[in-house]
Amino acid sequence: MTVRLLVYTRTADYRHDSIPDAVAAVRATADVAVDHTEDPGALEAPLDGYAAVVFLSTSGEVLTPAGRERLARYVDSGGGFAGVHAAACTEYDWPYYGELLGARFARHPALQPGRALVEDHGHPATRHLPAVWDFTDEWYDFHTNPRGQDRDGGRGRVRVLVTADESSYDGGGMGPDHPLAWCREQGAGRVFYTALGHTSEAYRDPGFLAHLRGGIGWAAGVAE
Repeated sequence: MTVRLLVYTRTADYRHDSIPDAVAAVRATADVAVDHTEDPGALEAPLDGYAAVVFLSTSGEVLTPAGRERLARYVDSGGGFAGVHAAACTEYDWPYYGELLGARFARHPALQPGRALVEDHGHPATRHLPAVWDFTDEWYDFHTNPRGQDRDGGRGRVRVLVTADESSYDGGGMGPDHPLAWCREQGAGRVFYTALGHTSEAYRDPGFLAHLRGGIGWAAGVAE
């Protein structure tokens, strides 16, 4: 069965040079058909034919009021949503989007190697990864911890999949509990987000590609 995705890469702020490589990587996924656009009008049209909408390093205010309404209705009624890297730097003026994604970008230190820690191996985005994953990226800090509660405080806002080991790089600002990738439910829909994916090299890295494709597949309802 071919899964159809709408991949959206509009930027109204910083634009990542890696976007073409990222789109090509998603297109190369088996059994996936990709409609790629930067036209906000595409989000105003019916989205029911898509298994998931992917915001791939979008930035700034990228939706019209009609597009916001359409996207919210789509996800709440069962559509999938995946956000990659700078998707957390998007739609700061729309409160629903912050809830949808789970957290908003605050800052990042310089691009550098570090260690990601896989907290949950029971997910398509992480089941292939080692417990300690060496990677090079911008290690995003967020305004709030998307977990919502501490690990002993019951169910949080999101299911955290990967965290950053701030002792492995310079400039981390969130402390010992620093989520990097997570998933959650929004209404009847599924949401996946990964903060990784800054560089073009990431989209040629087998581990990261499996992480990305597993997360998008889970959001689209085709990877359990």
